[in-house]
Amino acid sequence: MDCLELCKQEKFKEEQESRTQDGTHDWHGRPAIREKSGGWVAGIIILLNQGLATLAFFGVGVNLVLFLTRVLQQNNAEAANNVSKWTGTVYIFSLVGAFLSDSYWGRYKTCAIFQVIFVIGLVSLSLSSYLFLIRPRGCGDEQTPCGSHSSLEICLFYLSIYLVALGNGGYQPNIATFGADQFDEEDRKEGHSKVSFFSYFYLALNLGSLFSNTILGYFEDEGMWALGFWVSAGSALAALVLFLGGTTRYRHFKPSGNPLARFCQVIVAATKKWRVQLPPEGEDLYDIDANDSSMNGSRKILYTHGFKFLDRAAFISSRDLDDQKQGPPNPWRLCPVTQVEEVKCILRLLPIWLCTILYSVVFTQMASLFVEQGAAMKTTVSNFRIPPASMSSFDILSVAVFIFLYRRVIDPLASRLRKKNSKGLTQLQRMGIGLVIAIIAMVAAGIVECYRLKYAKTDCKHCEGASSLSIFWQVPQYAFIGASEVFMYVSQLEFFNAQAPDGLKSFGSALCMTSISLGNYVSSLLLTMVMKISTGDHMPGWVPGNLNKGHLDRFYFLLAGLTTIDLVIYVACAKWYKCIEMEAKCAETDEQDNFKV
Repeated sequence: MDCLELCKQEKFKEEQESRTQDGTHDWHGRPAIREKSGGWVAGIIILLNQGLATLAFFGVGVNLVLFLTRVLQQNNAEAANNVSKWTGTVYIFSLVGAFLSDSYWGRYKTCAIFQVIFVIGLVSLSLSSYLFLIRPRGCGDEQTPCGSHSSLEICLFYLSIYLVALGNGGYQPNIATFGADQFDEEDRKEGHSKVSFFSYFYLALNLGSLFSNTILGYFEDEGMWALGFWVSAGSALAALVLFLGGTTRYRHFKPSGNPLARFCQVIVAATKKWRVQLPPEGEDLYDIDANDSSMNGSRKILYTHGFKFLDRAAFISSRDLDDQKQGPPNPWRLCPVTQVEEVKCILRLLPIWLCTILYSVVFTQMASLFVEQGAAMKTTVSNFRIPPASMSSFDILSVAVFIFLYRRVIDPLASRLRKKNSKGLTQLQRMGIGLVIAIIAMVAAGIVECYRLKYAKTDCKHCEGASSLSIFWQVPQYAFIGASEVFMYVSQLEFFNAQAPDGLKSFGSALCMTSISLGNYVSSLLLTMVMKISTGDHMPGWVPGNLNKGHLDRFYFLLAGLTTIDLVIYVACAKWYKCIEMEAKCAETDEQDNFKV
């Protein structure tokens, strides 16, 4: 009997050790077993899914500016603005997906639903293009303009592309976080794999777009728009089937309820107690046990100094003591420390997030003005014409090269050089480096434009081929953008995922995408303002239909100057930032994610 009891205890101990320690559960709602769920098996499925979905998305997005100018007959400035607004809307929808995921549906269900919407949007776009927009047949290339379209046909087109925006936007932040969920960061080996996953995730995103930017970009540039859109729809469908195929292997976090309500409860509770005198070191504040069911598996966040006013929400007053005798405390009067710290985390993240928006203004030029600039250069090599949008393949190659260089060369070298911390460059430091490289990219683009204008054909009526300068002079600006992405966007994914509370992980990833969204809107607003100011006194403006009559170089230099100012503000915000501390991660120091000059 004693032997049987001992065997049971040993078996129970083995089961406990084999379970994940971060609160994830399997498809059946049981604690996840490390060997039977998650890990690189689930991670690779998600990476392949991301590659296929990205191929589908960029099959539409990479040449959208040319589709608007050639098929819908929009001018350059109008098309660039519409692309910026559409791309911005994609990322605004990421907040919708993150909210539904963190609050109600969970990441798996949210990813599946929005991928279905994504497929529907692409099929609708393919049908509307083939049946209504590409008329006469074969139009939409550089030589053959398309005919006029009815309001209904235009509405169907915009409905389709905004369904694509909704589907991809709602899916994108959740798939990144869902992939990270497959690795238990409380386990040393899986924690290292989780950090690596973000680099591979961004690499998969770029490799997926490589096919779109080259093969699909070439077909669409030649006027085969419907074929390109159908390939995108097929790729999105394959991504959905692959994602659903790995269902039983995934690890899951339970949704933690409406984060807006939790945020408001802290603000209201703190406001009601604004006259309360708090203890100096945060003693005797209300908190709940980590095993409390109301936490839904989320880890407790340790108390931090700062934003002292919010601590009043966790102060236990005499009225709260009386209320506790009658039942659970009123959440609009008394909030646990972990809930208060959630609000503090978000408030600390906001200045960093705001500083990343201007970087996204630089990044979004690749999909609009870089393409228009390339179209105004010499695009032929022998008898082969290079589609201007396909130049972004150099950005993708740069991303792949710099991810390898960072993981294998730069990070190990930084680890050896640093005395206090052997973990290499922190996420905040890498984001700062990304801003510096972005400034260099804009300066390079401005210099290329100066030389393009020097070799321009001033009597050319159309912008395409209006300069004898080869389009390959754009390679450096694309390469610099790619290098800056590795330092900025990969680090952003890691940073916001690591610094967001357990119940707001998707929101953390959505912050990355929303910065891209607002960057697109700011780019559109900035371009509109520049055109309005620069077209005074009957001048053609900086970005006219014929770029030979404008000064696109000045716009690039303006962006370089604004990004420099943004870098200075970012350094100040990063030095002020204090990282989140989870109860199960006490070994980590504040220094780990602080910015060091």
